[in-house]
Amino acid sequence: MAKAETDKQQDTAASNKSLRPLSRLIPYLSRYKGMVSGALMALVSAAVFTLVLPTAVRQMIDRGFGGDNPEVINSYFGLLLGVVAALSLASAIRYYLVMWIGERVVANVRSDVFSHMTELSPAFYDKSRSGEILSRLTADTTQIKSAFGATASLAMRNLVLFIGAVIMMLVTSPHLSIIVLAAIPLILLPLILFGRNVRQRSRTSQDTLANAAAYAGEMLSNIRSLQSFVHEREASKRFASAAEGAFQAARKATGARAILTFFAIFIIGSSVVAVLWIGSNNVLSGTMTGGELSQFLLYSILAASSLAGLSEVWGELSLAAGAAERLSELLEVKPQIAAPIAPMTIPELRNVHLSFQDTSFSYETADDKPVLHEISLTIQGGETIAIVGPSGAGKSTLFHLLMRFYDPTTGRISMNDVKLKDVDPKDLRQRIALVPQDAAIFAATIADNIAYGKPGASAAEIEAAARAASAHDFITAMTDGYQTMAGERGVTLSGGQKQRIAIARAILKDAPVLLLDEATSALDAESEHLVQSALDQLMQGRTTLVIAHRLATVLKADRIVVMEAGRIVDIGTHSELVARKGLYAKLAQLQFDAGASTQRQTAS
Repeated sequence: MAKAETDKQQDTAASNKSLRPLSRLIPYLSRYKGMVSGALMALVSAAVFTLVLPTAVRQMIDRGFGGDNPEVINSYFGLLLGVVAALSLASAIRYYLVMWIGERVVANVRSDVFSHMTELSPAFYDKSRSGEILSRLTADTTQIKSAFGATASLAMRNLVLFIGAVIMMLVTSPHLSIIVLAAIPLILLPLILFGRNVRQRSRTSQDTLANAAAYAGEMLSNIRSLQSFVHEREASKRFASAAEGAFQAARKATGARAILTFFAIFIIGSSVVAVLWIGSNNVLSGTMTGGELSQFLLYSILAASSLAGLSEVWGELSLAAGAAERLSELLEVKPQIAAPIAPMTIPELRNVHLSFQDTSFSYETADDKPVLHEISLTIQGGETIAIVGPSGAGKSTLFHLLMRFYDPTTGRISMNDVKLKDVDPKDLRQRIALVPQDAAIFAATIADNIAYGKPGASAAEIEAAARAASAHDFITAMTDGYQTMAGERGVTLSGGQKQRIAIARAILKDAPVLLLDEATSALDAESEHLVQSALDQLMQGRTTLVIAHRLATVLKADRIVVMEAGRIVDIGTHSELVARKGLYAKLAQLQFDAGASTQRQTAS
């Protein structure tokens, strides 16, 4: 109920704003003042040449048809041909310039929106759907391109023609002009009322379409899971339902625009018919010439068609206003994690020491339920710390806080005695290399994926990192070697291959702090041995935090931190923790029993 009320308030606020969101795009236009000025000049020129035509027709009728000299008619037709040629040239220039402006503006908007999205904190994406965001980045910007291209050009052209035609109507016949002008309020009233309705419905249509796109993106990115559970039919039905919802929303928006168009054309057409009837009687009575009636009629048709065009353009601009509003909402989102005004610099020390002091944290999406409770831990420079505990203990959250993807709810975290909140997040992250449990592989070459750890790295550096991560052999065995395309999300690679590429990426980055989140979890025994040797070498001289369950990794740590339910429940070496017979001893025993069982099965 509360959500419905909120949506209603938002819709009301949106309807009151009319086309105001489009004004937020004016700074993009100001970058290209020369092109905009040229487009305006071409537009005014085309309008002037259009307004000249009825006057030329009047002169031709009154003077050419009234005499016996065909040369007069020929000269006027020649003049008309010249005006048409000039009108065509001005229109072509106008079309090119306005379309160029539209394409240029939308390219800049897309770039700015994407750049802004890359700066937003992970907390934003915890609550947002990537497919819906992509819909705004593509479909909504395309709608804006139309508004700042052809639609805006037609709007200005029709406005100039309408004003010019009205002035010429008054000059030609003031009393007939009153009939036409009296119809304008009858046109503007539905234009304003229905225009707001169109914009509101257009926003709803765009939101519904974005939801459908978000669902499609989610399903297609998990196509293997979808097919393995035989959910093709269910997914198709759900998307079809979402697409139908988008259609119904678009149908309502189109219906509102159709009603608006009907009123505009009917009222305009009726006023023109009335003018033609009265004007014809004036010609018969001798108070008006045929040329004057023709001139006035042409100007009234120009004014009427321009006003009708404005009613249709208003609908298009309403669509663009809805799109601009959705994009503005994205641009107005502020990163929760941002650099301070005067960021401090972390001392350049190879052996980086870290400190957690009474650190607590809760995710916004978890009903404010604390994930970490008053964590206090000091890590000396060059020390290797293993973090163990059951799932949900908060181990990965420690890494998120160290990378400053989030800030602690209470307490503080320091690197070399400098609080992380006082540091530029980019500067902090340059000093940390992360190997996550789920390795991120991009739709690029293997070399590009490794070089992600050090942009601009040479082929020799990339190969050296791959060799250190025991990845060189399987890479060179591929058809194109290091230039092999990994596919979207590394679909062509095994889990172990993805993990070794991620490790090579971290090796190439050569950061003083190393975070390993189950870095060897996806490797077989042979690969794990090779990679572990590389990691042992990599960890030397670096401050390393390792999340691991395998004893082979844990045993080599200087200290082991045991976590449970967001708290540190024990710290010590392997032998010390086993002797205490606490949680760690239970975890170690479970793994030992599982390992022994596996060995017996293998032997049998």
